[in-house]
Amino acid sequence: MKSKKMSSAHVDFPSGGSPSAKEDHVEKWKNFQLKAVQSLQQLPSVLQQKLDLDNMSGTMKRNLKIAGIVVAVLLVILLVLPLLINVNSFRPKIESEVSNAVGRPVTLGDLSLSIITGMVKVNDISIADDPSFSKSPFFTSKSVKVGVKLLPLIFSKQLNVTEIVVDEPQITLLSNAKGKWNFSNIGGTSTKEPPAPERSGSAPPQNFSVAKLEIKDGRMTVGKANAQAKAQVYDNLNVEVTDFSFKSQFPFELVADLPGGGNATISGKAGPINPQDAANTPMDAVVKVDTLNLAASGFVDPASGLGGQLNFDGAINSDGNQAKATGLLTCDKLKLSPKGSPAPKKITVKYAVNSDLKERSVTIAQGDVSIGKAVARLSGALQTQGETQMLNLKLSAPDMPVDELEAMLPALGVVLPTGSQLQGGTLSTELAISGTVDKPVITGPVRLANTKLAGFDLGSKLGALSAFTGRTAASRDTSIQNASLNARVAPEGTRLDAINVTIPTIGIITGAGSIGATGALDFRMVADLQGGAAGGLVQRAGRGGGNGVAFSIQGTTSDPKFVPDVKSIAGSAASGAVQNAVSGKTGSSAGGSLRKRKP
Repeated sequence: MKSKKMSSAHVDFPSGGSPSAKEDHVEKWKNFQLKAVQSLQQLPSVLQQKLDLDNMSGTMKRNLKIAGIVVAVLLVILLVLPLLINVNSFRPKIESEVSNAVGRPVTLGDLSLSIITGMVKVNDISIADDPSFSKSPFFTSKSVKVGVKLLPLIFSKQLNVTEIVVDEPQITLLSNAKGKWNFSNIGGTSTKEPPAPERSGSAPPQNFSVAKLEIKDGRMTVGKANAQAKAQVYDNLNVEVTDFSFKSQFPFELVADLPGGGNATISGKAGPINPQDAANTPMDAVVKVDTLNLAASGFVDPASGLGGQLNFDGAINSDGNQAKATGLLTCDKLKLSPKGSPAPKKITVKYAVNSDLKERSVTIAQGDVSIGKAVARLSGALQTQGETQMLNLKLSAPDMPVDELEAMLPALGVVLPTGSQLQGGTLSTELAISGTVDKPVITGPVRLANTKLAGFDLGSKLGALSAFTGRTAASRDTSIQNASLNARVAPEGTRLDAINVTIPTIGIITGAGSIGATGALDFRMVADLQGGAAGGLVQRAGRGGGNGVAFSIQGTTSDPKFVPDVKSIAGSAASGAVQNAVSGKTGSSAGGSLRKRKP
């Protein structure tokens, strides 16, 4: 990326140093003198070996001698200058200037200068954290290379910075319960004692600028301050910033490996740095995430059972107060329940969200959730309260094809009877999603129409009731004309109320019950039988109010057990017999049946 011309940061330096630094400087100078003399003494013999000086003309020899002298002088200059410029003596001033620029205490190790590369190398740099967050450093690096302009450094004792390259830094980002970050006051007032007055000609820290700022192979740890929760670690962090300035917009690119797998790339423009809160710096960027492992990422509680591999391409635009994000998210192997299994189908979400950075709230302007041809609409808001994210969402899903949704049932932890599957028809629902992100509560009506539970014969499963209902015609499948219920899905289990299922070969089944977190069933149902199913005791009892048979459903979702409520059925039959006697009917069949069942 081509950088525009801009002013460089510069610092004036003292010419002196500590006694120990001077002694070291003298020793280095003596060693250099010895090596330089030895090299110059060997130069003629080297030239003699490489060149045929005896057969050269006088002019050629003279030119070679001049060139040799020039090379020797340049060599001496290159070797002498680093010794003449004792950059270690400048360290206190650099620490003061950098501390003032970032608003944090900064400590530096040894400094060294390379004339050939024009780089000053700084060893063991450390930037303190905001003490309200941590006593450990905010930033550490074993090596930082600073590109400088040599002429101002040599003749004016000024350090004009053109480039900063940070190798393998360790960066720790922490947030508190109020949403503040430990880098929010970067560039603000230093927590150190006020620095000494600046020398004439020194640029104020707020005007600090550099043509290129680069981070290589870093590690960034993101977590909560004073919390036990495990922090998220981003490895292989590489950042490149050009034309950096606190007071203007600058291009940047960030690439990192994500916690638990995958990688992310963020590129665009940011700035100027917000002097009150650096976290609210304006930004206009594109974001690309590949194969984020949701369960291992640390973004969700492992106990929630949420999992899958996320990919998304999006854009974010923020003015520092309001942010807008748009994009497309895809998820493979989605899992939405601790007892769920990865879904075989891919889910895509086309989203547009608005965020109030001060209020820490997010409003979903668009949330189109697609599973094949099935499309649902997600809307609502998320609000951060302390360290908890609260949900207030609505999911509208009218007339979704059942064939597309059937593959998603395992992800929800819904297990159909062994060997069965839903085929055909539509599902409609209007769900409210509340609670927290890691422990949501989902409530609302669900309706099925014209579908079939293939591979499951409900009539045969009602065999235990045949003594009371009569036998229905055998069928491999169970056709469902209509089914409706009110659902409540929570971490502790699922509650289904107002169940009403119309099965043409059986009748109407109503009731309510629950599915435990382990899949255990506990339902109380009544079958209002019709046609051939209304046989046996119920038909012989001649109930005037209908052919209702009470039963319960126990076992598990994969192996349900239908158990007749004998007490309720016997009571209903007796009541029917009394009604028949009062109305003048014999009811002998019913009475005979009841007497036959006495021990």
